[in-house]
Amino acid sequence: MTNQPISGNDLARFSGPNTFMRLPQASSLEGLDVGIVGVPMDIGTSWRSGTRFGPKQIRSESAMIRPYNLQTGAAPFDSLNVADIGDLAVNTFSLSDSLRIIQDSYREILKHPIIPVAMGGDHSITLPILRAVAEKHGPLALVHVDAHADVNDEMFGERETHGTVFRRANEEGLIDAAHVYQVGLRGTGYTAEDFTEAQGWGFQMWLAPDLWHKSLAGLGAEIRRDIGDRPTYVTYDIDSLDPAFAPGTGTPEIGGLTTPQAMELIRGLRGLNIVGCDMVEVSPPYDPSGNTGLVAANLLFELLCVLPGVTYR
Repeated sequence: MTNQPISGNDLARFSGPNTFMRLPQASSLEGLDVGIVGVPMDIGTSWRSGTRFGPKQIRSESAMIRPYNLQTGAAPFDSLNVADIGDLAVNTFSLSDSLRIIQDSYREILKHPIIPVAMGGDHSITLPILRAVAEKHGPLALVHVDAHADVNDEMFGERETHGTVFRRANEEGLIDAAHVYQVGLRGTGYTAEDFTEAQGWGFQMWLAPDLWHKSLAGLGAEIRRDIGDRPTYVTYDIDSLDPAFAPGTGTPEIGGLTTPQAMELIRGLRGLNIVGCDMVEVSPPYDPSGNTGLVAANLLFELLCVLPGVTYR
């Protein structure tokens, strides 16, 4: 018997536990296939703070999501045992210590045959996660949906921030550069080479203007075919979406993806050997309507729907 979200017909959706989709909260990882984990941190961000409140808002806005994806037929809770495993106890006053805590916590999580799904938190959380996941699976294929390439060498003299994640990951051999796919990039840069340098490493990039007014179903399928059965990590920065759809984020950039494009892209990844994923940079203080958290929660559900082992009805 797998865990099921509490039905809105059994307990009103505005009540009950503040867990993702009102799933059970697990104190033990035994028997779980997927663990939803919050990483409430914003000390790695460079502009607007507030992502420490991201996991709480994503959980709150997820209460209306029902367990069956009627558009795709996915029924993730019928075949996977999923639970909310709570928040990591990061160090609010130290970024370096928080990154250590995240990596150590993931090492413990990955001692179990579990797919960790993180709710951030700013994008700096992805580096220690990749360190732990790559220890288990080797260099990873990476699907990175974002407005920014996050390949700076340093920011204010710091080498581990939300804008340096994928340079560090590449330098450390955590990712397979020939199978890194960055989707939705746009905006302005510090230098004219902000994107082209990483292309020289092997990263494949799709700029947002090249995707305007197009379906992304084909792009998702193309990425899936290219990756094959390689262990894959998916990292989704909510600022990949245009601020019209997701204003509550720390570094918004106009001209981004639409929510239908985001859903098409994720659905196109079905069949990948996804060994972990995250949703980052949701900043509730800049989103009084809760819409960004709502979008993030639904996209996390879409990611659950394409994990290995999901049944379709």
